[in-house]
Parts: sequence; structure tokens; C-alpha cells
Amino acid sequence: MYLPAHFEETELAAMHALMRAHPLGTLVLHGSAGLVADHLPFLLDTEGGGPGILLAHVARANALWRDALAGQGGAMVLFQGPSAYVSPNFYPSKAETHRVVPTYNYSAVHAWGRITVRDDARWLRGLLARLTRRFEADGQAQTLQPWRIGDAPADFIEAQLQKIVGIEIAIERMEGKVKMSQNRSDTDRRGVIEGLRRRAQGEDGLVAEEVERRLQEDC
Repeated sequence: MYLPAHFEETELAAMHALMRAHPLGTLVLHGSAGLVADHLPFLLDTEGGGPGILLAHVARANALWRDALAGQGGAMVLFQGPSAYVSPNFYPSKAETHRVVPTYNYSAVHAWGRITVRDDARWLRGLLARLTRRFEADGQAQTLQPWRIGDAPADFIEAQLQKIVGIEIAIERMEGKVKMSQNRSDTDRRGVIEGLRRRAQGEDGLVAEEVERRLQEDC
């Protein structure tokens, strides 16, 4: 990933926060069919310290886990944070020089490691319980009880466990990038914040918050 110094994120806690806030990662692996990509919800385990461990599962019919067993090489997981198009019209400097062009603000984390395959029903059940607790805790209406694995018939769950395989990626290296108009003047950065909030489409509000947060840190 191209990493100009002013966009590079080096804080491990910040990278972990992005991964947890946006857990649907893109797993890229060089497999038997060449480069392949799968989109998986990941659980990030940092209890052991360091960069952490990524946990997920794939369908047993997915060739990914067989490629990992065959030793086809390492894997990379991409996590994408909020992003938004930035119009030159947002910059106050446009009225002065017109020497401005469009860009895109975004944040991302890349993590590298080797896959360990977990084809064990007990391990998988534990992972599914953790994933369920993690995601059921988000966005549930107060009138709803979080769903639990025990809510489904035991024989049904056992049958589902036979259809999946677990994967574990011990992270060996990470890169983070947060491109939030840090290369613009303070005046233009405030213009980006105002422009995004005025447009208010997609993830504009989230990006505006991040641009503002970083601007305040720099002031």
C-alpha cells in the first residue's frame, strides 16, 4: 500500500479499533486458482498481546482452507474504514487559485499472516458463540433479546458445524492508512468538513468526524 508519511497510521490501538469497527475483511490468498479473495466477518483476538489473531470460518466447500493446508503461502486481510469523495468545491482555496483537483478520503488496515485451519467442532462452536455475542450486541432493538446458539435446535447446529471450517491468522505484520485531508491547509480541511456534512451522503458524516478529529489534534 502506498503510504505517504502524513497518511500513515502507526498506532496499533487505532488499527485494532478500525478492524473492530469494520470487521468484514477481504481475505486475499494465492491459491490453486491463482489470487483469490473472500469477504469474511472476522473476530480480532488481542488477549495475547501484539498484533493479535484474526478468527473466522468459511464454507467447507470453499477451496480456500484446502489451499491453506497445501501451503500455498501467506494471506493478507484488508479492512476498509469510512470513505467519501472530496470535491474541489469544498476547498476555500479553489476561489483563490483554482489549482485543486478531486480526491477520495478513506481509511484502511492491511494485515498479513499465515492461515491455520481449525477443523474441530468444539473449536468452531466456541468461535461461533464468540462471533454471535460480538455481533448480536450491535444494533439490537431494546425489545429484542440477543440471539444465542442455544436458541436453535442442537441437531440443527451440529449439522451446520459440519458445513464449515475455521481459520486462524496470527498477524505477523500490519499497515494502516488514514487519508483524511491531512495534506491540506487548515482552512481547506474545515471546508471539507462543512462540505461533507452539507452533502450528507453515504459515509460523509463519518469521514467529516474523522477529518475534524485529526484537525483538532493538529491544532
